[in-house]
Amino acid sequence: MAAQGSLPLYQQIAELLIRDIAAGRLIDGERLPPEREMAASLGIAVGTLRQALKSLAEKGLLDRVQGSGNYVRAKADAASVYTLFRLERVQGGGLPTARVLSVDRCPRDPRLPAFGDHPEGHRIRRLRFLSGQVAAVEEIWLDAARIDRLSAADLLESLYLFYRQRLGIWIARAEDRIGQGPLPDWAPGEFPHPPGTPLPLITRVSWAQDGKSVEASFTWFDPETVRYVARLK
Repeated sequence: MAAQGSLPLYQQIAELLIRDIAAGRLIDGERLPPEREMAASLGIAVGTLRQALKSLAEKGLLDRVQGSGNYVRAKADAASVYTLFRLERVQGGGLPTARVLSVDRCPRDPRLPAFGDHPEGHRIRRLRFLSGQVAAVEEIWLDAARIDRLSAADLLESLYLFYRQRLGIWIARAEDRIGQGPLPDWAPGEFPHPPGTPLPLITRVSWAQDGKSVEASFTWFDPETVRYVARLK
């Protein structure tokens, strides 16, 4: 059964392929395996794969040639619900998923960069995965001026998609600062490092389409299995 708020399976596959293209694991002009073979390797139905491939073709990332096959068209600016998610597996790519640990409305953490208009924020703590592998823990703060109440059941797996569909907020840009910080004590036991371990830390501020900052976050990631990647056009 799909997790609460997870993307439809065909969209998950499409997003996985988009990230593989961005990472160079699938190169421009490469012919994909036959659809039945590819579907079997992914453990999905052929119909689901065809939906995913149709989505890629509509984004200009695939040429579907009748009688010949499906050919990759690499683009630097491929549209993706995970466009601003910069973590990848060491070998490249990987499908991002998440599990919500807690959602609370509380006074903003003074360690956060300045953002938003309200003295309170919705604090969302999540465990992040890449293709099923534990990758990071994150603490996201959404400006409480944007929504009064928020619960885990409200959220989609892609928070930026949730903001767009449910709140009318488009994240137009973000600024990341990369440093180091101790893993917080609320990190779940399945994360491969104990609390207090110094880890790479991403501090992010995100701005909406109206030019106002609406979100700030901390992300601690496991450097043994994932990397922070920012590609320049």
